[in-house]
Amino acid sequence: MEELAAQAGVSVDTVRYYQGRGLLPSPVRQGRIAHYGQEHLERLERIRGLQGQGLSLAAIGRLLSGDLDRRDEPLLAAMAGTAGTAPWLTLTELAERSGIPLGLLQAAEREGLLSPVGGGYSPADADAARAGLRLLELGLPLPELLSLARRHHEHVRSVAEEAVALFDDHIRQPLRAGDLDPTDAAHQLVEAFRGILPATVAVVSHHFERTLLAVAAEHIDKVGGPDELAAIAAATDSGSAA
Repeated sequence: MEELAAQAGVSVDTVRYYQGRGLLPSPVRQGRIAHYGQEHLERLERIRGLQGQGLSLAAIGRLLSGDLDRRDEPLLAAMAGTAGTAPWLTLTELAERSGIPLGLLQAAEREGLLSPVGGGYSPADADAARAGLRLLELGLPLPELLSLARRHHEHVRSVAEEAVALFDDHIRQPLRAGDLDPTDAAHQLVEAFRGILPATVAVVSHHFERTLLAVAAEHIDKVGGPDELAAIAAATDSGSAA
């Protein structure tokens, strides 16, 4: 194991960790001696190469086991790339950067409201966390805010799953079933993903913003006083002009 680790440029602990996750095949044993061969070295090099593309160990494991087709590798790398690049933040570092207590972030992570991607959390996650903290500072109570966020997450995940299914049914599967060279098909798949993702995010975020503003205006129309209505009307006119 020490020789294998040295040739691969990793630590012995890393080799043990990969073995524990089933990413490396078992060595050939002769008594108490474990022998590693060229296949183990090549596997370690492949794991490091996939990690260099931003793939998680879970995705790497599915690729190595054959659960995911190797033709999906470029798409997995493209999806990993959308999450940003290093430096990644641990949850503790996210708490320090955002100013939010670690315990609160741990609770949000348990609820699924925070999800690490790739190597952990990004500076963009810290920005979003600070925005959440701003909601608390403006007077929204934490229990109700967490409950609302939980319901929002459930609905958003359901819609996201349907969107991914649409992508798989109408883009990925037809490309895989076509007569294209696998490399060309993978390239087209990645290009489609890179076009669809920002377009989808723009449509969804715009729709949510418009819906939120419309509901807020309807509510003020029902319960607002003259001064509130005048202020809203002025702000709306100003936004329309901009």
